[in-house]
Amino acid sequence: MRYTLLDGSRDGLILLARVLLMVLFIIFGWGKLIGFAATAAYMASVDVPMPTATAAIAVIMELIVGLAIVVGFYTRPLALLLGLYTLAAAVIGHQFWHMIDPDRIGAMINFYKNVSISGGLLLLSVTGPGRYSIDRR
Repeated sequence: MRYTLLDGSRDGLILLARVLLMVLFIIFGWGKLIGFAATAAYMASVDVPMPTATAAIAVIMELIVGLAIVVGFYTRPLALLLGLYTLAAAVIGHQFWHMIDPDRIGAMINFYKNVSISGGLLLLSVTGPGRYSIDRR
């Protein structure tokens, strides 16, 4: 049997990964909730269909699903769902290929940030929440 340094702390690292992956979603989801009218207005300004409903979906996905993943509640399916949402947000919200500098650079960074976060979420959907989660209780 092979033992590695991380064997004893695997569940702790998965918990840390869940928290770190969700920091951005919870912060921005909270901002969208407390500034809901502005969020819906922004969605309308970029021609998103049904801006109020879309803003509500964004709050649910970012804040509610983000908190659920932090505590490890339905982690696997919610991580998969949030990963797909994040990829969609990258393609819909950060179309750097249609922009010119300096706006292009910021959109490109956010696009690839979303792609990277999606990778972490897809990995979480495979690994599961670890021992420190509601799912394991």
